[in-house]
Amino acid sequence: MSLKLSLDFQYKTSIERLWTALTDSGMLAKWILANDFKPVVGHCFQFQAEPNEYWDGLIEGEVLMVDPPNQLSYTWASGDEQHTVIWTLKDLGDGNVNLHLDQTGFSNPHGLAGAKHGWTAWSTELEKVLGQ
Repeated sequence: MSLKLSLDFQYKTSIERLWTALTDSGMLAKWILANDFKPVVGHCFQFQAEPNEYWDGLIEGEVLMVDPPNQLSYTWASGDEQHTVIWTLKDLGDGNVNLHLDQTGFSNPHGLAGAKHGWTAWSTELEKVLGQ
């Protein structure tokens, strides 16, 4: 069984600035984790968190699709789980942009709940980065 997470976030920004926040390694580090991300199809990258007794702190990824400034997709693998993340941006006009997340491949509801919590917290950090 594969479970799917779908979330929508709205930001007061330009679609170009939001795209940069999703694809620039330095900006990603400010709202997600340290990384070596590049928006190039086939690029393999890592997000790095502090390791602990339960987890090595690494999220492995590979860029699957880059369609600026509309859509970005990559794999998201940690431990035994491998997911696909798809970001879709939509300009709503008047300086508002919708950011839609689809993350597929969850094997259990606990992982799905953890991802929902994580992305919701990171979205608050993204809002701060966009406001800088």
